[in-house]
Amino acid sequence: MSFYSPSKGKMELEEVVIDILDYVSEDLNRTYKLLVGSDSQPGPLGACFVSAIIIHRIGKGARYYYTRCTEPKVKSIRQRIFYEASLSLDLADRLSEILKRHGHPDMKVEIHLDVGTHGDTKELVKEVTGMIVASGFDARIKPDACAASKVADKYTK
Repeated sequence: MSFYSPSKGKMELEEVVIDILDYVSEDLNRTYKLLVGSDSQPGPLGACFVSAIIIHRIGKGARYYYTRCTEPKVKSIRQRIFYEASLSLDLADRLSEILKRHGHPDMKVEIHLDVGTHGDTKELVKEVTGMIVASGFDARIKPDACAASKVADKYTK
């Protein structure tokens, strides 16, 4: 799975993790959040899905990385939301495993979901957040889900 970094270009997931760890080591006095989120946009050839990884240096900026794929058979909003959540969950699992291999099992991944208490997705909030929390990750919804609603959304178009 290849990712794209606006500042570093194309990277593999292992390289992304190394870059994240380098970024954190630049300022160990700061607090960091590792965020994952996905968003999608329906199109004529199927739905475009984007998953983003953000390392947020609280109060001092962030770096992000994203990957994109198209799924021709995902049509309904319910299918898209659950597929987004499953992409984020898979990515968070893989990130956690690579972080453990690099000696950082304590670095927690927070999953941002593109659902909220208003609009078309409000009926899905409990189901999707339940799936994430049951898998051992913290879940955030809009408006607190910037990885999905800001970064990933930017690259679905």
